[in-house]
Amino acid sequence: MTESIPVSQEEQNLYNRLRAGDMSALTTLYHENRTPVHSLVTRNSGSRHDSDDILHEALIILWQQIRTGRFELRARMGTFLYATARNLWLRRLSRRRKEPTADLSALEITDGSVSPLEMMVETEDSDAVRRSLDKLPDPCRSLLIAFYWEELPMKEIAEKFGLANAATAKAKKYQCKEQLKKILQRIS
Repeated sequence: MTESIPVSQEEQNLYNRLRAGDMSALTTLYHENRTPVHSLVTRNSGSRHDSDDILHEALIILWQQIRTGRFELRARMGTFLYATARNLWLRRLSRRRKEPTADLSALEITDGSVSPLEMMVETEDSDAVRRSLDKLPDPCRSLLIAFYWEELPMKEIAEKFGLANAATAKAKKYQCKEQLKKILQRIS
């Protein structure tokens, strides 16, 4: 059985408005997510104009997925938008530079791996990610959910899972992510 990530009633209402075609819900999402996307883009060689473009593109992707029934509300829509914006910005930077984006350490891509959420965004195959997460034993499944979907900081994850500190939690997250990648490869 697929583990569902609890979402707030406010998030559910916003999602329902989007499904019903309420364009003002997009405006709400835009204002709620402008600051984190602006921070992401401007920290990584972009301008405020770039961040607005990227956020608009991410909102269009979310809107299309909701309207076509390919998006299920299993986590905060802001999480999806941020991951989508990050992927869009990385592609744009890569096209601009015509070289790998290895210097974007602020985006947590230092090991070259792709997060499960990024895989879901890229492949639009949330079913495969959910099936893979179901096969992932705890504490890895819970730890990845805490990081990617609940967006808990490493310090809180360390406390929640009884790990020594944030650095240990980050190392454990990496190990769990590698396990999930292997499961995803077998499923795909």
